[in-house]
Amino acid sequence: MSQGHQGPRSVLVLGAGGYIGRQLVEKLARDQSTFRPIVAVDVRETPPPDRLDGVEYVTADVRSPDLGDLLKQYQVEAVVHLASIVTPGRKTDREFEYSVDVLGTKNVLQACLAAGVSQLIVTSSGAAYGYHAENPEWIDEADALRGNPEFAYSDHKRQVEEMLAEYRTKHPELGQLVFRPGTVLGATARNQITALFEKRVVVGLSGTDSPFVIIWDQDVVGAILKGLRDRSSGIYNLAGDGTLAMREMAGLAGRRFVALPVGLVKAALWVLKKLGLTQYGPEQTMFLQYRPVLSNQRLKAEFGYVPQKTTREVFDFFLEARRHGTQA
Repeated sequence: MSQGHQGPRSVLVLGAGGYIGRQLVEKLARDQSTFRPIVAVDVRETPPPDRLDGVEYVTADVRSPDLGDLLKQYQVEAVVHLASIVTPGRKTDREFEYSVDVLGTKNVLQACLAAGVSQLIVTSSGAAYGYHAENPEWIDEADALRGNPEFAYSDHKRQVEEMLAEYRTKHPELGQLVFRPGTVLGATARNQITALFEKRVVVGLSGTDSPFVIIWDQDVVGAILKGLRDRSSGIYNLAGDGTLAMREMAGLAGRRFVALPVGLVKAALWVLKKLGLTQYGPEQTMFLQYRPVLSNQRLKAEFGYVPQKTTREVFDFFLEARRHGTQA
């Protein structure tokens, strides 16, 4: 839903030092006739050489009790909330991840209300739907959110979305635009998915295609920018057209694909985790067995954004960038 165009907007980006955050701030800085002031907030300090003209850089935690004061200081109209722990390190724990992902979002919501912010854009995740055998072939935004308790990221995204739904009911004055991206790839992406294709042999599971829907990082940024310009609200999956099976992806990457029985992989992960050689346990097999395949029909028909690249085109682009050394 769009509320139409008005004058320049004051925008604050949380998680501005992250993969998507950096790219979004760069695009905002190029259009300061539309967005002004631009406030980039991250828990990590931005080095002076990386700072852009016209952008205010603030070092702060998403859980900070002073967030509301910061929003008031810059008279922020729109907040883009990108701060979350996507790939936890070995030294993090579930309590810390919960405090950032869930309690941090609660703090953002309360700060927005206290400061009179009119729009909150949140990047959730397709993982909020969960990894389940009975998932629909194509998941629509109206399908249930059943993020798995076994996966911190999936479970926390589900809890965040339940909180957002509660606030939409109680506080309609704060417009919400929620995106649920599939796998995000771009020229310099590094995540759990890209790690699968850095090895000579890609290990998959027998009895499943492990279909992936991929969204180009520039399409994630493009959808957020459209939402800011149009003052949109609503909930939308972010995915390119089509899917790619893991075996196909391995072939395109020039890697050998080996499918192993699920039981064998579960047993191996159990042993490796016991020995402290991996942070992943037997439950990780569900991540490949029951991929949530996101439909982008509402994104195109209702929100009005058509991804520039299909799932296949994004993966080809990523591989080409890697071959030419673009990937960091």
